[in-house]
Amino acid sequence: MVARYDRLKQILRLDPERDFLEIYRLTVTYEFPWDVTRALEFALYRTYAVPSIGRLLARTAELTERSQKRYDDTALLLDTVLEYGFDSENGRTAIRRINRMHRSYDISNDDMRYVLCTFVVTPKRWIDAYGWRKLSNHELRAFAAYYRALGAHMGISDVPQTYEEFERTLDSYEAENFGWDEGGRRVSDATIALLGSWYPAALAPVVRTAALALLDDSLLRAFRYDRPGSVARGLTRGALRLRARAVRLLPPRTTAHYARQNPEIKGYPDGYEIAALGTFPTPGVRGCPVPHGRSSGAPAE
Repeated sequence: MVARYDRLKQILRLDPERDFLEIYRLTVTYEFPWDVTRALEFALYRTYAVPSIGRLLARTAELTERSQKRYDDTALLLDTVLEYGFDSENGRTAIRRINRMHRSYDISNDDMRYVLCTFVVTPKRWIDAYGWRKLSNHELRAFAAYYRALGAHMGISDVPQTYEEFERTLDSYEAENFGWDEGGRRVSDATIALLGSWYPAALAPVVRTAALALLDDSLLRAFRYDRPGSVARGLTRGALRLRARAVRLLPPRTTAHYARQNPEIKGYPDGYEIAALGTFPTPGVRGCPVPHGRSSGAPAE
């Protein structure tokens, strides 16, 4: 039998600089699979509030016209790296796919680095608020090391070295760059509509209200949404905290859970090929909705 905190004890016996992939995999697939999925959804959502990013995402039309496919492909490509590792054939194929899509566009290194920061900081903040336990410093060091490696494979320069540096970079970039853009708002509306589409149609307004209730004021201002009332915020956030208490009392997970197993992934009922995921854009015309790097430490072919 695995006790509730046994996995954390296992993590604390590992070296976060050397064993960062194993630690990250244990944390994401055993300890917090549902929470990390939600957190990464919000991490990518935050990027729409940077006008240069939101405008590009709207121009590609991938998130506004093919929202489910873009959600699926993004989750599956990132999930492949997590499951198989950076040096595996599958991991290299996933990174190669991501880089080929993104090099079609002139995306600034600052924007790419900011997106990487959201992957580190948003899960920590989500889990602190709504997880069944907080992340340990050991895990935060491993998260930073994992995304340093991912950034290197994506050709992103000046990547933060520690969690604290990732957090400072994110906060300062948002303070300087969050703002209104019509394209960003279209992408935001399409994403919230996608979340609602996963539930019976009658619940779509409830899902929209709940999603807006989880946004901080900086995002609400950037997208020009009305601030949800205190009741909506209290009920939504209270429900998530109640879930965390319930999870804490449940037996711990005994098998890994990957994003490919999530019910929100709907586009590949018969399976998929990693090399066929994503888009195959004509440069400057169509591209991937997640701005990363334009080159990779992985093989280009």
